[in-house]
Amino acid sequence: MSSEQIGFVGLGNMGGRIVRHIVESGAPVSGFDTRPKVVAASGVSPAASVAATAKGSGLIFLSLPNTPAVEAVVLGPDGLLNASHSGQVIVDLGTSAPDSTRRLAAQFAERGATFLDAGISGGAAAADAGTLTLMVGGEQAGLEQARPTLDLFSNKVYYCGASGAGHIAKLLNNFLNAVALSATAEVMVAGKKAGLDLEVLLGILNSSSGVNFATQNRFPKIIHGDYLEGGLTGELMLKDVTLYVDLLSNLGVASLNSSGPVASFGLANGLGYGTQISNRVVDAIGDVSGGVRLHDTDAATR
Repeated sequence: MSSEQIGFVGLGNMGGRIVRHIVESGAPVSGFDTRPKVVAASGVSPAASVAATAKGSGLIFLSLPNTPAVEAVVLGPDGLLNASHSGQVIVDLGTSAPDSTRRLAAQFAERGATFLDAGISGGAAAADAGTLTLMVGGEQAGLEQARPTLDLFSNKVYYCGASGAGHIAKLLNNFLNAVALSATAEVMVAGKKAGLDLEVLLGILNSSSGVNFATQNRFPKIIHGDYLEGGLTGELMLKDVTLYVDLLSNLGVASLNSSGPVASFGLANGLGYGTQISNRVVDAIGDVSGGVRLHDTDAATR
């Protein structure tokens, strides 16, 4: 890796996992987070502020929970925009509103910097393994500048087009993820209440037309009480689905299937599961279906 410093803002659930691969490569990393403990755990050199991460960094990553957080970090008085310089590349690894992404990219371009939207998929497990999938929008030259570092924590990088295209692709993917997870949760609660063997039910689904990511990768663990903690929370899942609905409204596309995941994750958040992994939606559906749990170790895992 190059000896040029890399900046990283947001060292929490996903950012902390991603930045470890960069640190392990030997590249110097200047990192900032409002929580000193996560900064210390990440192995980066602590930066005094957001703007401080930009000093001496040709490449800066953002791993933040939502559009307002990205805008605050970029546009604040001590933000990245004022501290940016010509030739710098800033990569937003979160899931933000594409319209906001395009506006920020235009503002960075006025300063000679490049702002890329790089939605990530694969969750905590892929972040730990360095095998994330990236969906990138923005100037392709900026992507090529960032690619050696992106390759440290991903194994698939898709260039989607102009600014905002990466975040659009991420919203489309996350909507399908939300549909599959919430619908499968409903089916599994019904199977449990009907007295079916859930191992057998999953075997049927995974060898039939109902197969999806949740049946293959989530519920084989969940039925034994392992919710795969560390992934996308219920609050963030609902945020992504809401951004998807806004996107389709702007595109003039009918969103006929969004009510299911909006209702499911809205229910989960309302029942107090919002800050936990989105897989807990199955417990929310179980709660309003007579207190159903897919496993027998509820007290130890809730």
